[in-house]
Amino acid sequence: MLNASEYTIDELICVCVSRQVRDGDVWAQGINTPLVAAGLILGKLRHAPRARFTSAIGQALVQDWGPLGISHIENLWVGAGLIHLGFAAGAAEILPKFQPKEFFRPAQVDRRGNTNNIAFGVDYHKPRMRLPGSGGIPDVTPNYDHAYLYVPRHSRLTFASKIDFISGLGHATQRKRGGGPRYLISDLGQFDWQGGRMRLTSIHPGVELERIRRKTGFELDVAADLSETPPPNEEDLSLLRDKIDPLNTRKLETLGGAARKELLREILRREKVNQLGEAAERHSPMPRKRSEPEAK
Repeated sequence: MLNASEYTIDELICVCVSRQVRDGDVWAQGINTPLVAAGLILGKLRHAPRARFTSAIGQALVQDWGPLGISHIENLWVGAGLIHLGFAAGAAEILPKFQPKEFFRPAQVDRRGNTNNIAFGVDYHKPRMRLPGSGGIPDVTPNYDHAYLYVPRHSRLTFASKIDFISGLGHATQRKRGGGPRYLISDLGQFDWQGGRMRLTSIHPGVELERIRRKTGFELDVAADLSETPPPNEEDLSLLRDKIDPLNTRKLETLGGAARKELLREILRREKVNQLGEAAERHSPMPRKRSEPEAK
């Protein structure tokens, strides 16, 4: 039997993501976000069976789900798609009609929920570090209010008093439509925006308030009814470990450097072993039926 008190931070984040899913939701998923994908699927299995997903991977809207992976993850989106759209059609049709919710991972976020995924350093042409890029975030965030954020590693570098570039619009006074992000989950706690200012609403088990303040680069509002984040239960952990993500792809987003490379190689190795086993099973000869003994 699983011990629900023994869980990892990636599992807690997945469970917190799952609690944001409502039945009938449409969720958009970005590229290379297994931590969110695992949480969304968990929410669907636990309490939101009619939740649907749309993804930049395969550019499809899906009702079904499958175990997460790396080398063949496109199969889930392409093979199970209800409809397939290009990016432009998705932005022009799916976004206004279905109003999908989406978790974004910011490299920087300020108190107002403005985010940066462009670069570190104020000189765009000579940055200290070029970031992966903003994708459709600049198009989406000014026009709707279904943005959610997640930060697997909470630090002052990410929670910054002033971000270097704004690629995602937060709770800005100049907005004409929509609103800023509604919710943020990090490896230390959960947050919302009250009056357009980031507010701590719950602290993860074993984390102290002072630690969160030290790792946040601006003065943080704290909810009057601040609580402890409810941990995963046995069913949550069983679904995550055995059905949704047995390869542990979700853990990649919480690691860096050599540890991340090691896990990535292990996942690819296990996928190759699984694929070879499936291929051998498909091509194995059918067992011959025993003939009935001849009557004497």
